[in-house]
Order: sequence, then C-alpha cells, then structure tokens
Amino acid sequence: QVQLLESGGGLVQAGDSLRLSCAASGGTFRSYVMGWFRQAPGKEREFVAGISWDGGRTYYKDSVKGRFTISRDNAKNTVYLQMNSLKPEDTAVYYCAADDGWVPLTVIADEYDYWGQGTQVTVSS
Repeated sequence: QVQLLESGGGLVQAGDSLRLSCAASGGTFRSYVMGWFRQAPGKEREFVAGISWDGGRTYYKDSVKGRFTISRDNAKNTVYLQMNSLKPEDTAVYYCAADDGWVPLTVIADEYDYWGQGTQVTVSS
C-alpha cells in the first residue's frame, strides 16, 4: 500500500517562502511521476507542478512559473515543492500525488494513482 505524507504547510505573509515535502512509503518511488496539486475553497483541484520519475523533466502551472520549484530525492523517497514570493491567491490545500509505472509526466489529476491527505497553505496579504 503506497502512502504519501505531506508536510511543511502553514500561515505566511505575502512574499514569504515555504517548502512542502511529500514522503512516500510502500512502493517503488523511483518509478513514480510526482505531482503537486492544490484546491482552494469553492474551486476545483488544479495542477501546480510535476516532475518525471527520473527528475529530468518538470512542468508548472503558468501562474507559479519562476516562483515554485519542484524537485525529488529518490534516495529519500521524497518530493519537494519550494514556493517563493507567495501570493494570497496561492492559498489552498496542497496535495502531492503519484502516478505509478514509469509513465510520462501528466497534468491530469485522474491519471494519478495515489494521493496524500493534503497540507494547508495560507498566504495573508
């Protein structure tokens, strides 16, 4: 059973930084495409960033390009999301997700197999 556990969320002011972590257990982490999604109140879950299984390819939502960086450490079974220059509109519950099976990176939530429980990020103005 694959489990994903996010950490690192919190309450910050606009312009501050946070680093989210997602630790995976119970599977073959190096074979997973990993993604970060977020969901704000009253809105649909949206793709934020993704990274290929080998870390060689990344992809970002346009509004976070240049501010967020996704990375992974396959030795630690962990994926990170470094978030800089945070804005109030970044406020949401952030989820990490894993797409198993050496597959191409995708932005489609339904194609991810495993999900974490989410961590709240709140950015005050």
